[in-house]
Amino acid sequence: MSNVRETRGTGGRGNCPAFAPTLPPVPTLHLPRVAHRGSGNRRRTLATFIIAVLLLVAVVAVGRLLATSNPFAAAPTTAPAALATDFTAKNLPPSLSHPFGTDWMGRDMFARTLAGLATSVFVGLLAAGASAALALILGTIAALGGRRADAVITWLIDLMLGIPHIVLLILISFAIGKGFWGVAIGVALTHWPNLARVIRAEILQCRESVFIAQARRFGASPLRIVRDHVFPHVFPQFLVGLVLLFPHAILHEAAITFLGFGLPPEQPAIGIILSESMTYLSAGYWWLALFPGIALIATVLLFDRAGSNLRRLIDPYRSQE
Repeated sequence: MSNVRETRGTGGRGNCPAFAPTLPPVPTLHLPRVAHRGSGNRRRTLATFIIAVLLLVAVVAVGRLLATSNPFAAAPTTAPAALATDFTAKNLPPSLSHPFGTDWMGRDMFARTLAGLATSVFVGLLAAGASAALALILGTIAALGGRRADAVITWLIDLMLGIPHIVLLILISFAIGKGFWGVAIGVALTHWPNLARVIRAEILQCRESVFIAQARRFGASPLRIVRDHVFPHVFPQFLVGLVLLFPHAILHEAAITFLGFGLPPEQPAIGIILSESMTYLSAGYWWLALFPGIALIATVLLFDRAGSNLRRLIDPYRSQE
């Protein structure tokens, strides 16, 4: 009995070393996942760095354009670098002195592309910010304002989504008078419905949560609940929606400007550059449209990638992808 008790007390290994079980080594399955996650974070960091540099270049270009002349005025008093003409150097192909070539008036296409991209970024930031703020306000009112407010805003969202997007954008821009503010207001008034629907759904889900019920039991006012609980809950979705609205705003600004319902011809913009280059493509001046188009597509893809990475980092169901 003593041997039996001793064997039990040592787990079967005290007096019988020959029968001691040998466990296989535990495989380290977590190492590839950690390595994959690190490489993904490095890619996201690199993309964020590229976007930051691009934004910095765009802001510097806008500042230089504003310092030399007023690009939003009907008749600028002085010609900025993007509008300086030199008819002795017109229609030159890309070279070291002119990386993007020159156009039919001798204007440097690199300066025009940089200034046009800066204008598009500026319009996109302004319109996307205003549209995201409008979506946040209307989505909050729809979720917390009662049945009538919810019905009215839901009907307005369905109405906006039922009208062709580019047609509504052209109508609003044309009604306001085109130009800078016509494009900005038109883009801001047509890009909020999808984000407003997402914010409404998130707030409705948050309203039925346990911590909201506990806050009501402790006597918290509706305004305090919205400020301390609802807005922090929907802020990640709002931030992702703002970043994803930005490339759409840039594309639609360039589209309606290309069609002639946006920015004026005397203002450097990607849509204006692409519209004017269509006349000269058949003559072999391919650089007039190639480099501005690549710059526009690269900007849109970078910000779209940044929005997707931000959504993957914020969403708990996709954070491990």
